[in-house]
Amino acid sequence: MDKRRIAILGSTGSIGRQALDVIRQHRDIFEVELLTANNSSELLIQQAMEFDANAVVICNEDKYKEVSEALQPHYIKVFAGMKSVCDLVTGDNIDIVLTSMVGFSGLASTVAAVKAGKTIALANKETLVAAGAIVMDLATQYRARILPVDSEHSAIFQCLMGSAGADIEKIHLTASGGPFRTWTREQIAKATRAEALNHPNWDMGNKITIDSATMMNKGLEIIEARWLFGTPGEKIDVVVHPESIIHSMVEYADGSVIAQMGHPDMREAIQFAFSFPHRLTLDNRKLNFAELGSMSFFAPDMDKFPALNLAYESLRKGGNMACIMNAANEAAVDAFLKEQIGFYDITDVVQECMGGADFVGSPDLETIFETNDAAFAHAKEIIRRVSSAKTF
Repeated sequence: MDKRRIAILGSTGSIGRQALDVIRQHRDIFEVELLTANNSSELLIQQAMEFDANAVVICNEDKYKEVSEALQPHYIKVFAGMKSVCDLVTGDNIDIVLTSMVGFSGLASTVAAVKAGKTIALANKETLVAAGAIVMDLATQYRARILPVDSEHSAIFQCLMGSAGADIEKIHLTASGGPFRTWTREQIAKATRAEALNHPNWDMGNKITIDSATMMNKGLEIIEARWLFGTPGEKIDVVVHPESIIHSMVEYADGSVIAQMGHPDMREAIQFAFSFPHRLTLDNRKLNFAELGSMSFFAPDMDKFPALNLAYESLRKGGNMACIMNAANEAAVDAFLKEQIGFYDITDVVQECMGGADFVGSPDLETIFETNDAAFAHAKEIIRRVSSAKTF
């Protein structure tokens, strides 16, 4: 296969670091062109020097001087700010853009890369949650390929390979259940920041780990799957699978079910997006079925994890409702991580915000950005009220 030139948006985060480990194992095939980071200037400098990046962007403009002074002697171009990210991803020197920035902040750069006809390795699910219809239409218009990097969506994508035109009866998204799967609702209500960040299976960033604990992450994945695979929400369900060996399943009209399996390791999905349609070797832990033992599956408890119902509700309402939900969730998770609100306050804030926001049935991209800002501000108002009434 030909050498592929890669931009990693969010290279200092969990997905970005694992992507660089994939590239480290295949330096003859993958070449780093662009790295971006929000604040982690020291790690960005180390990464740029190790992989001889063509350019880097530090989004925090206050850190531009530090990064520039470190990298310019190595002839690595240095830029600052989100506008630079959006400009650079369109360059002819880039084949694949890995979008692993956290939250809604990844939308603008993903749209820029899509409009440039790039192959998108999509790790930023919020892009499709907030603006799924718009982004998928743009991908068709500009002939941009979107390949999923979320382990569940990569699994679905692989299960669908070779089955073009086959009737899908159901997509089964698997969920680990997070750290509170076996807890009672009363116990979960008192969960601390440290307990919520203690995921049993996956090594992820703070925001997505809290989303996993509330199961909002699975709710976001339901919406992402709806847009990636053109499947209505009523044909997408969630099954709790604590072992995280089966990453998702596709059930066809004839009753056949195809599953994709592997140990929890995000590098597998990242590498497949980078190498598609080829498969490369990977230094990872392989499944041993003789030692695997039994696997278990449960229906999720919607009472303990109300975020799932909120996600389905946002799909039913359509328009900008999923964007409202996502913005409120980002604000609420940030507040929980700062220990300003309790665990169940996260979904309470989201629900109240969804009920009081301005609904737009057919939003354009500008409306999506306006919706995000307004819903985030509304959520912050709710958080201030909730926080002032709390006694921890």
